[in-house]
Amino acid sequence: MTNSRRFSKYIMSILLFLLFEAVAITLWLTKGNLFYLLNFSYIGVCLGIGTALFTAGKRYARHFVQLAVGNYMLLYLGVISRENMQIEGFWYYLFLGVFEAATIHYAVAKIFGPLLFGRGWCGYACWTAMLLDFLPYKKPQKPRKEKLGVLRYIMFALSLALVSGLFLMKTVHLEKIMFWLFLAGNVFYYIAGIVLAFAFKDNRAFCKYLCPITVFLKPMSYFSLLRVHCDESKCVHCGKCLRVCPMNVEINKETRKRKNGTECILCYECTLVCPTKALH
Repeated sequence: MTNSRRFSKYIMSILLFLLFEAVAITLWLTKGNLFYLLNFSYIGVCLGIGTALFTAGKRYARHFVQLAVGNYMLLYLGVISRENMQIEGFWYYLFLGVFEAATIHYAVAKIFGPLLFGRGWCGYACWTAMLLDFLPYKKPQKPRKEKLGVLRYIMFALSLALVSGLFLMKTVHLEKIMFWLFLAGNVFYYIAGIVLAFAFKDNRAFCKYLCPITVFLKPMSYFSLLRVHCDESKCVHCGKCLRVCPMNVEINKETRKRKNGTECILCYECTLVCPTKALH
C-alpha cells in the first residue's frame, strides 16, 4: 500500500484528532487554562487511536476508546476533581453563568458537536454505556418499546427541576451537594442500566428509554456530517444490519428520515456484517 493510500485510509482518525486539538488550543488560548489543552488533546488522541484501530480491523477498538475516555471523565474529572459531569452539573454551571467544566463539555460533546459526529459520544465516550456494552445483549433480543422513550424527557425535566429547586431555595454548600449528586446519579444510572438491559435483553435499553442526554443529542444528530451511508442500489435487504444494530436504526435506508436515524451511535457494526458493502 502506498503512503497516499495509507493516509486516505486513516483520514477520519486524523480529522477527529485535529478537530479536538483545535478545540483544545482554542479553549486554552481563550480561557488561559492549560487544563483545556491537556483535556481535549487527550480525548482527541484516544479517539484518533481508537478509530485507527477500528480501521485496521480491531474489534476491541471502540471498547478501548470507551474505557480510556469514560474512565478519565468518570474517575479523574468526576471523582478526583469533584466536577459534576452529569446533566445536573450542566444546569448548575449554566445557572451560575460560568462557562467551565460541564458547560464546555456539553457544548462540545452533546449540543454542537453532534452536528459533526452525531451520537458519537454515546458510542465512544459515555461512561455509563462503557459498562453496559460489556453485558451479554449486544444485539437487541426484543423489539424496541418506542413509547417508553418518553421517560428520557421526564428524566430531563426532573434534572432541570431538581437543580432549579436547589437554586430557588438558596441551598447552602451547593457545590458539595452537586458532587454527591454526581456520585448518586452514577450509581442510579448503572443500576437502572443493568436492570433494563436484562429486563429487555438489550444492553442499550437505558439509552433508549431513560437517558436524559438524548434530548440534547437527537436534534443536532439529524444534521450530522459524519454518519453511516447506504448505497441502496447494492442493498439486498438481507436484514443483517438491522439485527446487529444496538439502537434499532433503519440503517438500510440512505435518507436522514430513516427510522431511529438520530439514534445511531456510530459503532459501525452494520458495516462489518453487510455482505455487499452497501454501508459505508
